[in-house]
Amino acid sequence: MGREEYPVFEEQVPVAEEEQAFEGAEFVDNPEPRCPVVLLLDTSKSMSGKAIAELNAGLKLFHDELLEDELAAKRVEVAVVAFGPVRVETDFATPEFFTAPVLGAEGETPLGAAVDKALEIIDERKETYRENGINYYRPWIFLITDGAPTDSWEKAAKRIQAGEKEGRFAFFPVGVAKANLEVLGKLSSRKPLMLDGLRFRDLFTWLSRSLQKVSQSQLGSEVSLPSPSGWTAV
Repeated sequence: MGREEYPVFEEQVPVAEEEQAFEGAEFVDNPEPRCPVVLLLDTSKSMSGKAIAELNAGLKLFHDELLEDELAAKRVEVAVVAFGPVRVETDFATPEFFTAPVLGAEGETPLGAAVDKALEIIDERKETYRENGINYYRPWIFLITDGAPTDSWEKAAKRIQAGEKEGRFAFFPVGVAKANLEVLGKLSSRKPLMLDGLRFRDLFTWLSRSLQKVSQSQLGSEVSLPSPSGWTAV
């Protein structure tokens, strides 16, 4: 998995006692290190019909399977950023408090803006970990898209490449249907994978098992992920 990151302890500006207690409550109840993942999901109009229905079913399965693993349920935090238009559907939460959103399909494919939003909320979450003395694994960004970007994506690609090189996060691109694999290949150091048909549920089963393995590992250690062969197209 590459290099993981650790919090930096810094002197904090005092805030109101009530506000401080409220903001840190989740970490008092659960001080386990966190494994944050952003699901960056294309919900443009081309995903209408069976595709969006299968994506929603996969999200529900993903949530249920994470809940079944005792350690992953405490350590994995999930956020969902949908695009078409760009919006944060759910902010970071452990499976106990995460509710799989029911996504609808509309709009275009502003991939560049979506990547910027994902990076923004990751940076914000890391700062929250640092403020509360919480260790964390390298964040994941898991992109699923079925088309080509309808906005400028080149700057976003450079941010991804720089961030991965520095070990600040891991980016996983997955194409669906008529996704532009050439563009996806320029986003990340990882070769983009193509979903076999609409096997979203198999994909999310793989993702939950992968995150379970990461959450069970020691911070800073390498993790071998399961083979994605069960859901990828040849």
